[in-house]
Amino acid sequence: MALFESYERREKQILAKLAEYGINSIEEAAEVTKAAGLDVYKMIEGIQPICFENAKWAYTVGAAIAIKKGCRKASEAAAAIGEGLQSFCIPGSVADQRKVGLGHGNLGKMLLEEDTECFAFLAGHESFAAAEGAIGIAEKANKVRQKPLRVILNGLGKDAAQIIARINGFTYVETEYDYYTGELKEVFRKAYSDGPRAKVNCYGANDVREGVAIMWKENVDVSITGNSTNPTRFQHPVAGTYKKERIEAGKKYFSVASGGGTGRTLHPDNMAAGPASYGMTDTMGRMHSDAQFAGSSSVPAHVEMMGLIGAGNNPMVGMTVAVAVAVEEAAKAGKF
Repeated sequence: MALFESYERREKQILAKLAEYGINSIEEAAEVTKAAGLDVYKMIEGIQPICFENAKWAYTVGAAIAIKKGCRKASEAAAAIGEGLQSFCIPGSVADQRKVGLGHGNLGKMLLEEDTECFAFLAGHESFAAAEGAIGIAEKANKVRQKPLRVILNGLGKDAAQIIARINGFTYVETEYDYYTGELKEVFRKAYSDGPRAKVNCYGANDVREGVAIMWKENVDVSITGNSTNPTRFQHPVAGTYKKERIEAGKKYFSVASGGGTGRTLHPDNMAAGPASYGMTDTMGRMHSDAQFAGSSSVPAHVEMMGLIGAGNNPMVGMTVAVAVAVEEAAKAGKF
């Protein structure tokens, strides 16, 4: 039986990439990581339990590349992991054309570098996939950073935000937006755990204006949008408006669009435009993003269809950070 899904369409470019680092097979890559005390397969499974086999192997290959390159810092390891992810992209696919594997590596690198202060999962509604990604980052990134990275969830709907915060042990922050003055007030805050997860602030907005105000309140400098729920109603307009305002204020903001694939057809509720709704999330992502991924922010099968691997784009951000941090810890412990 093949090691993972669509093995034969991926094998050639994976082996070519591994050969650059003196590794002769995918199984040998796993041995390299095990020798450094890492169980990458299990780590990935722990972040998004419904991910495909190829996701677990892609990160194993990425970690082996980082080790062979002698990456001592997590930020360097993240970029090397991106090379591994890129080698899993099916030639000619959307993910291959957009270099999404390298993009994920570079996003992880950015989150592990000191000049990024706050990362936001900008969702149509608070989702479990955003939570999976946030947990991966919250529990790992600050082990290697001098200044802690703040992670927030910003989505449509206050009740949804509170539910997600409560289930995952985040801190729910309730805000009230004054439409006359444009001021945002914090009216309630509750931490649903006392561990690293409580450091994740979870916000629910009533509309785009409040969503943008939340971004300013937290001084978000990097974000990733969800794409399947409310994209025209919330996250893309928030990212685009915030981008414009940050540029006007001379402040940096790196926007990642999680994808949408080649043609995500929106629900008629979101977009009563018949055939014109085809590909709309993708188009909106292109309007504000500095980097665009491919496929769903949450559904492994949809990201796999885009030719990357079977893991949601949001959980993948957590996976990249977690594995990169594990590589730095192994280096510090003298394991390689």
